[in-house]
Amino acid sequence: MRIDTLCRSRAFSVRDYRCGATPQDRPYTEQFGAHSISYVRKGSFGCRSRGRSFEFVPGALLIGHAGDEYLCTHDHHHGGDECLSFQLAPEFVEQIGDDTHIWRRGGIPPLAELMVLGELAWAAVEGRSDIGVEEAGLVLARRYVETVSGVPRGSVKADVRQRRRAVEAALWMDGHPQADAGLDALADNAGLSPYHFLRVFSRVLGVTPHQYRLRSRLRLAARLLAEGGRDVTDVAYDSGFNDLSNFVRSFHRAAGMPPGQFRRLARGERKILQEPAEAPA
Repeated sequence: MRIDTLCRSRAFSVRDYRCGATPQDRPYTEQFGAHSISYVRKGSFGCRSRGRSFEFVPGALLIGHAGDEYLCTHDHHHGGDECLSFQLAPEFVEQIGDDTHIWRRGGIPPLAELMVLGELAWAAVEGRSDIGVEEAGLVLARRYVETVSGVPRGSVKADVRQRRRAVEAALWMDGHPQADAGLDALADNAGLSPYHFLRVFSRVLGVTPHQYRLRSRLRLAARLLAEGGRDVTDVAYDSGFNDLSNFVRSFHRAAGMPPGQFRRLARGERKILQEPAEAPA
């Protein structure tokens, strides 16, 4: 079993599980270390917990309750199953709903309203979405609780103080493009829990904190490219992107053309408007 920790915050840690077990491997009993939601991305496996048996295929969710024992089997698949797992902190579970029946479901079949969010979370991990991994995990966990409990959470209401703090957080990110303050740090500065800060910020400004940070950086990059005088690599780093390929992909997705072509357009090369956009690097 290969386990990579992709993200860690106060609300949860995100782990990528890749198992190569086969029907010939002897299963063994394990224990959930935390309440968890594990999205099956690839392959299949079985699980036995609390006297029940489940079969998991892509799109399904393995639900863990802290302290419960479980045993995974691979009777029907010759290795290669992969899961994106969110290990939730007790305080976060209490915020979104900690009823025992929610977290002792064992398994959830591939439900459209949940598996699309699992794919969104994986897209965030791979940098194919402008939503953050933490944000995608918070949305998936909240949606899971709503789906299982049948009780949708009400929309968040932000008072004047919270609205001001959301605006202040956005202005701070806009003024510090190279800072990588995560959701925890932004929430602490606003005096809110990460979960509530995400909901308030999104309610007040219409985008998540991660989306705002990315778009603020893209806005700065567009300004620097239009001004000219810098190569694309310098623009990427000056705008807060630490990875050039990620910058090129993000800018291309936003502008419909890569940074170099955008800079040529800003310099007055109008014929670019009639040319097909270059493929992203």
